[in-house]
Amino acid sequence: MSSRHTRFYLDKMNAKWKGVCAGIADYTGVDVLWVRLGAIMLTLMGGFPWTFIAYFLAAWMADKKPIDMYSDEQDKKFWQGVRQSPARTTRGIKSRFRAIDNRLADLEMYYVSSNKQLADEIDSLR
Repeated sequence: MSSRHTRFYLDKMNAKWKGVCAGIADYTGVDVLWVRLGAIMLTLMGGFPWTFIAYFLAAWMADKKPIDMYSDEQDKKFWQGVRQSPARTTRGIKSRFRAIDNRLADLEMYYVSSNKQLADEIDSLR
């Protein structure tokens, strides 16, 4: 697993202030609006000094997200899934490869079998 894709980064491109909430949203795959609302609710519900301390610590300790981190939206969703549940992602990839292997085996069986109709069609193309 690539540690570059599984680390937490500040998302300065979608930041409103320091990029912590946008980074959390990118890391988890949750919409940034919900992360920001959750941070506001946590602050208002009595975690006032601790929320700000945690926010500034995260802003101070985390690195900025590299610009070329994801090649496209599908790549972004894949790595968010890996961060959320690596085992589920691995099972999904194995399942896809198994399905591709089964389709390829069916295709090979079709072409190497003694199919009279297929042999006639190939001969007619020559």
